[in-house]
Amino acid sequence: MEIKTPDLGVEKAEVSEILVKVGDKVTKNQSLLVVESAKASVEVPSPVDGVIERILVTQGQWVQEGVALFTVSGAVEEIAPVVETPAVEKPSVQVEQSTPAQPSQPTSQTVEVPDLGVDQADVSEILVKVGDVVTVGQSLVVVESAKASVEVPSPFAGTVESITVSQGQSVKQGMPLLVLGGVAGAKSNTSIQLAASSPAQTAPVIQPQAVAQSSQSAPQIAEPKPAALVVESTANNADVYAGPAVRQTARQLGVDLHNVKATGINGRILKEDVYAYVKQRLTTAPTPSSTVATSAPSGLPPLPDFSKWGASHDEPLTRLQQVSIPQLSLNLYMPQVTQFDHADITDLEKLRIELKDEYKKQGIGLTILAFIAKAVAHLLLKETRFNSHLNDDGKSIKVREEVHLGIAVATDDGLIVPVLRNPDRLSIREIAQQLAEMSQKARDKKLGPNDLAGATFTITSLGAMGGTGFTPLVNWPQVAILGLSPAVMQPMWDGSAFQPRLMLPLSLSYDHRVINGVDAARFARALAVLLGDLRRVLL
Repeated sequence: MEIKTPDLGVEKAEVSEILVKVGDKVTKNQSLLVVESAKASVEVPSPVDGVIERILVTQGQWVQEGVALFTVSGAVEEIAPVVETPAVEKPSVQVEQSTPAQPSQPTSQTVEVPDLGVDQADVSEILVKVGDVVTVGQSLVVVESAKASVEVPSPFAGTVESITVSQGQSVKQGMPLLVLGGVAGAKSNTSIQLAASSPAQTAPVIQPQAVAQSSQSAPQIAEPKPAALVVESTANNADVYAGPAVRQTARQLGVDLHNVKATGINGRILKEDVYAYVKQRLTTAPTPSSTVATSAPSGLPPLPDFSKWGASHDEPLTRLQQVSIPQLSLNLYMPQVTQFDHADITDLEKLRIELKDEYKKQGIGLTILAFIAKAVAHLLLKETRFNSHLNDDGKSIKVREEVHLGIAVATDDGLIVPVLRNPDRLSIREIAQQLAEMSQKARDKKLGPNDLAGATFTITSLGAMGGTGFTPLVNWPQVAILGLSPAVMQPMWDGSAFQPRLMLPLSLSYDHRVINGVDAARFARALAVLLGDLRRVLL
């Protein structure tokens, strides 16, 4: 028999991918090819079981309803008219009239272990219990290999009748996990003939013409609403080039398709690509760069029992401290060195005092930090290696062509680092004003995500808290950070006598994988010279 183009809901569409070849054995509802219009991508399923004898279209060809696509041998003829049914409404009416009791006749279904990409994995956690009502896509169990864990979602909506695995048990593909009751026996929008011929079918079958129509004209064929655990990945996958079946697989496995390497034509992601990505995650240890949003391992042993040495109690860290732990732990992967120097800011402080009252009348507090930010930004444009990031391949650096300074601000909850954008393009007055606004917003907890992201270099200061020096930690993925200690008056020899000079201690920490010690020493000395005579910035 011939398989023809069904009603796609549009006048014509382009064949973007052919999923089978001559000689392939296909089953009913298996996707044969993908057609695309300007607004949708649709997989055309086979209406019958059989073997592909001929492929009558080519990739890139435009087709419309009724155009012959394939010839199939061994097909059951009476099923053919079902594919050519032009209207969506008619089959649904037939189902309601001829099988009105079908929705009230739920069945039990066994949920099996899907293809996890590894031979076997251990059940580390069971997320449901007998009697729980679950939805499509809701996570049922967590399975783990030696390197990673994966949540197994429910392919059906129903009630948990029994659980056939236990925590710690090793499972592999095809093994039963649990039994769901109350599963609808015909969750499809196909005609009554298809439903009658395949009563044991468990996966929803969606007619291509229904997929191509808008939600306003065919609300009854909308895909099942994903569970809360996969809503975010569903939104993230919206702009990725992949078919409906691939998107469903990604939702079920909780995969962000942006992370999947496409092997299909024109960069299209296939199901095999999703499975390969999951297998890679299960069998490959995570790299340091992938642990930004999760807790990096400290490598420290658990705390001993202190009870034999007296009483103790636990006090929770602030929320800010808790979320900072993964970021700070990344320093374990970074060889850091600190270069120390002193800058003579005697003349700079005199200038600040001269301008302070004038700025104060305008509601601007002028601190020495405004001058330092200007000098650092000027220097970073010359010493670009300090304004870069080490690429993941470890063979190159990504040089940032703009300067965005992270400025550490102490708050009651901890240290927050808002970003000062392009200080090299700002006047001292503008820098001072923005620094004051940033500090106030940080203390009032009014900083947005964009206020804290994208820094190329960080400045942190002890201010008036005291101390003579410290070694700040580089804030990954940056490669350097400048620490400022309180300036103190010191006797400095001018060649004939000791003169009182206001000296500012500088602590420059850097990632030694990117920056050599001689480069750090040159940077720190150049900054000290600029702060000694800020007129050099104009040169």
